[in-house]
Amino acid sequence: MKKSLALFFIILTSSLIFFLIVLSTTGIKTKKFNTLISNKINQNNKDFQIKLSTINFKLDPENLKLFLATESPIINYRNNKIPTKNLRVYIDFLSLIKAEPKIERINLVLKQFDVKNLKEFSKVIKPSNYTNFLKNNLKEGNFNSEVEIYLKDGNFLDDIIVRGSASNLKAIITKGLELKSANFTFFADKSDILVKNFFAETELAKIEDGDLKINFHSGTFLETNFQSMIRYENQKGYNSPFLRNFRYTNNIQFFKAKLQNSFSLDFDKTFKLKDYSFKLNGKIDKLIFEFDKPFKNYLSSNNINQLSLIDTNMQTNFSYKEKNLNLDGEYTINDRGKKLKFKSNSKENKQVLNLKVDFEFDQLINFDIINYVKKDDKLANISLDLDKKNNDLKINEFIFKEDKNLFLLKNLKLHNNKFKSFNEVSVRTFKDKKINNDFQISYKDKIMIVGTNFDATNFPKIFDKNNDDKTFTYLNDNIEIDLKNIIVPLSEKIINFRLIGKIENGKFTKISSKGNFSENTFLDISMKQNMNNKKKYLEIYSDRSKPFLTEYNFFNGLSGGKLIFSSIIDQTTSSSKLRIEKFKVVNAPAMVKLFSLADLGGLADLAEGEGISFDILDISFEKDKDNLKLNEILALGPSISVLMEGYQNSEVTSLRGTLVPAKTLNKIISKIPIIGDIVIPNEVGEGLFGISFKMKGPPGKIKTTINPIKSITPRFIQKIIKRDKEIK
Repeated sequence: MKKSLALFFIILTSSLIFFLIVLSTTGIKTKKFNTLISNKINQNNKDFQIKLSTINFKLDPENLKLFLATESPIINYRNNKIPTKNLRVYIDFLSLIKAEPKIERINLVLKQFDVKNLKEFSKVIKPSNYTNFLKNNLKEGNFNSEVEIYLKDGNFLDDIIVRGSASNLKAIITKGLELKSANFTFFADKSDILVKNFFAETELAKIEDGDLKINFHSGTFLETNFQSMIRYENQKGYNSPFLRNFRYTNNIQFFKAKLQNSFSLDFDKTFKLKDYSFKLNGKIDKLIFEFDKPFKNYLSSNNINQLSLIDTNMQTNFSYKEKNLNLDGEYTINDRGKKLKFKSNSKENKQVLNLKVDFEFDQLINFDIINYVKKDDKLANISLDLDKKNNDLKINEFIFKEDKNLFLLKNLKLHNNKFKSFNEVSVRTFKDKKINNDFQISYKDKIMIVGTNFDATNFPKIFDKNNDDKTFTYLNDNIEIDLKNIIVPLSEKIINFRLIGKIENGKFTKISSKGNFSENTFLDISMKQNMNNKKKYLEIYSDRSKPFLTEYNFFNGLSGGKLIFSSIIDQTTSSSKLRIEKFKVVNAPAMVKLFSLADLGGLADLAEGEGISFDILDISFEKDKDNLKLNEILALGPSISVLMEGYQNSEVTSLRGTLVPAKTLNKIISKIPIIGDIVIPNEVGEGLFGISFKMKGPPGKIKTTINPIKSITPRFIQKIIKRDKEIK
């Protein structure tokens, strides 16, 4: 009995194992359930029509599930044939026996199809946006896919899952940007689409190791990550159709980078963009950017034509709320070759842009106003922290360091590029290893400038320039200056300089100042404004004249003398008078040339030696934006006197006048009672001797011509007599 039972169990077990092996491999073929299953699927899912051929009843060993399998079934979805390779129907076995089959899942393995097949099927896909993309943007490619259809009670459709892969895909992403040789795997259900292992190429970059997720729970949410290797070279005569859509891309001459990209887009149910995020991290190997027009370099006189970034790490994070961009690397300007370090950080929300930069700078810098020069190739470090909101700019801090030289600026506010206010300016510079600037400027209730040193060597050069700059239009306040030492041209010094004044609309309207050149030599400057006609009245008295005249070629060779200057200034013009008393002309090239041409050898030798003395020089002139009109220049001296008039602008200098030696002047004075005999001599050869001359030409190329004359105009005689009386 025991042997019989053992044999029975062995046979039963063997049969069961054999049965399971058969179910797991070849299965059991039957046509019994074809119509029943087809009708049940079609009954509650009108979009599907399925016609089955011979069915294999099989076992799925992985899931321990029984299923019905068939090859090449005929399946239509919304009257569109699905190219199916094989089909599996996972079914509750007991329900099948009861002739009420309960289908749990349907698995379709599709035949490989291409873009053409997908386009034919695309008309049943919703929403229409995706359909349009498939029809118009997909060009080439092959797909292998598997579809799983899940049914709920009553065999109603519950969910659909599609998984598979794409190869050699070609698609138009947007106008001018085409995706080529794309390969990826994908997974999709009713609420999500997942793409992984994405590799592709575009005209501008290679894309590697990409993934994409699209979620349809509430609206549409898209998120992707991928690595891009960019190499772009702007070839002459060629402009990428895609890059034409972006500003400045035509200025990019070369771009090579390896970047990790991550971005997301969030749309509502109407496909309106609600939010976005774009993150980009990586390294720029090289970026060359050429400006359409030379970009003004506010630090140097050399304009910027080209900017290059090299070995630069980049981090970005852009969203609706905030945009961040961080750069850290090296740069060059105008392809100079020398790599300089820099860092920058920018944060921008809907209202304010904050920018922080820290960089090395090696080009020539010349701050004329304080006589500071940073030589070319000498390294400086500059840091800047600013905020920009609409037309308002606030420089929170600006620091310039070069060796021992330091510039510090805090809380400078500008509106429409016009000055509004600041908190603090600090300057400390050296020239020839000696300190030449050490002062501070503060702005609270008024502007205060205090310090031990201020280098004003270039002030005459600056004031001589036509300046229509309206940067300080908003500046209206009192100003006080207290400087111990001011360096002026020719190594002169003004000590204990104090100034009290008022500034309106960015210009001085009131000045009262005093300073000393030495114990007994002084400088006084005063300015007042007439409130009725808005004219300004400027007066300058200086015991030393030369420091104020260094930028005027006409005064080359002048030494000594006191200076008295007065000017009436309105909005566009000025009318001025300048007097210099008791001075000499030494080594003045134009004067020596004039004497030599006139064959006045003695005077020429004197001008090249100890100099020619003058008692007085009076100049009356008018000046507007472009021109200087010299109404009269009269110089009287014991050796020679000169009367001139003319004009000067940026293109030409023109002077004409009369030069008379002292011997002739004495003769004039001695014959004053009989003016007619002087002007028209009674005897041939008795007339008065003088020289008429003209000086005309562009800067540096002035030509001088002379002509000896026999008589001198009454106007010259009257001027000489009048000035002679004033001197006496």
